[in-house]
Amino acid sequence: MSTNPDGSPNERRTDPSLQPTSISALVLAALVGAAVGWLLLGYNQLFYKVTPLPWTAAIVLFALAVAEGYLAQNTSARIQRRPGAPRVEPLVVARYVALAKASSLVGSLTAGFSAGILIWLVMEPTDSARTDLPTVATTLVAAVALIGTALWLERACRVPDDPDREGDGTGRQTGRR
Repeated sequence: MSTNPDGSPNERRTDPSLQPTSISALVLAALVGAAVGWLLLGYNQLFYKVTPLPWTAAIVLFALAVAEGYLAQNTSARIQRRPGAPRVEPLVVARYVALAKASSLVGSLTAGFSAGILIWLVMEPTDSARTDLPTVATTLVAAVALIGTALWLERACRVPDDPDREGDGTGRQTGRR
């Protein structure tokens, strides 16, 4: 049981915390994206109005994945205080975590949307559907890459365990200094 700052007992945790991105939330977002992609193309005939599909989504997603991969590698080295790595500002890390959480969700929605479109295109017997398969498949791969690098960045932003401090797992110090 924890206590509030005023000393009164409380069953809920009162200190602020940020939980890691839930895999179930990403899977749910991908399923929603797949359903939306399938329904937009399958029942609206929107595909025939926007063909050929543009490559811009795949390019942007790959660029974000590369940038977040670089940030993850750099941030991990800085948080672990490797030799030659400068200190990292806590506010910058908080921004990186927000970017990582948003990117993993966007990547999951886009991956699901691309998967729904890809399934529809595979089942569509037209030539224009076959010509758009590489674009959609590349977008799907780029979205999965973004999810992976976003989760890596989020993990890189975690504060490492400090062996000098004894804790109870909540980040509060319970032992001596």
